[in-house]
Amino acid sequence: MEHFYGLSLLDQLSETITDNRRAAGEVKNENLELQTWADLPAELLELIFSRLILAENIRASVVCKRWHSVANAVRVVNQSPWLMYFPKFGDCYEFYDPAQRKTHYLELPELNGSRVCYTKDGWLLLYRPRTHRVFFFNPFTRELIKLPRFEMTYQIVAFSCAPTSPGCVLFTVKHVSPTVVAISTCYPGATEWTTVNYQNRLPFVSSIWNKLVFCNGLFYCLSLTGWLGVFDPVERIWSVLAVPPPKCPENFFAKNWWKGKFMTEHEGDILVIYTCCSENPIIFKLDQTLMEWEEMRTLDGVTLFASFLSSHSRTDLTGIMRNSVYFSKVRFYGKRCISFSLDDYRYYPRKQCHDWGEQDPFENIWIEPPKDFAACM
Repeated sequence: MEHFYGLSLLDQLSETITDNRRAAGEVKNENLELQTWADLPAELLELIFSRLILAENIRASVVCKRWHSVANAVRVVNQSPWLMYFPKFGDCYEFYDPAQRKTHYLELPELNGSRVCYTKDGWLLLYRPRTHRVFFFNPFTRELIKLPRFEMTYQIVAFSCAPTSPGCVLFTVKHVSPTVVAISTCYPGATEWTTVNYQNRLPFVSSIWNKLVFCNGLFYCLSLTGWLGVFDPVERIWSVLAVPPPKCPENFFAKNWWKGKFMTEHEGDILVIYTCCSENPIIFKLDQTLMEWEEMRTLDGVTLFASFLSSHSRTDLTGIMRNSVYFSKVRFYGKRCISFSLDDYRYYPRKQCHDWGEQDPFENIWIEPPKDFAACM
């Protein structure tokens, strides 16, 4: 039978081949389309998911097992601090978010003529040299809390917690002689600062390059030469710990070495970061049992944010930010913060070691941002 329903066998065969090719092409296209999303490299998925807010991250995690694994690895439970820049002129302040690599702006005329001293819990502590006025300021709520006037010379100051919290104490230490320091304290609502001189049993050189941190109810002060002083604000006791300074290679004590030190705390541990323009940084933790500095090869997922006046630690940040130190310097026209990864044991961007002698210590500082920045605009 030559024809079948009006079509020749040859025509039927031709149509069958065409249909098969079309079907095969559609299947191939479908497979390619599936591969485009299901087989994205893990590094690319991490980068995409790290840009999502928490709610979007959770929604993405239910798509498939692979997405769940990646989304969970980079899920941000904690917020990264932002780097706040103090302009030389004008009232426009920049806030750089290293997680999103975005810069936000706020007009803050209230800060005119002041210099930053410290940050904690989203609050700034500021000082006006001309009037000796000291005050707290929250740049996101615009709340301002005045303190008694106090003349600060070559010294730095820290505070224990937000000034709206009970028990907030301010602390500063000043060099009087090689064996004597003057410690001044204050608190919100006080009418004056209290200053007392203390004897040092061990050498302690206090200067503007000291590093201060509040931990476990005590103020820790790292001196210019690496000795650690401790002040109990309740008992009003000062002592210099019998702990030799951290051991660093000789080249760490080259030009501007005193500017490349940072100190913070994490869950009761005191951490110190030593940097050198030609070497990778070294991180030490104070072993409070053996009373010695222990070099750290890993931060176990913790992220440190180092700046001259105050440094911070965070957990549960995006996967690419963990186990790293973020420094208070941004490269590539504000697109990337200099960081050091302990996983890869290298700087990012590569070869971005920084000479801290080039930077003004009052130029910027890390600060905890609000959960909803849009409400501050």
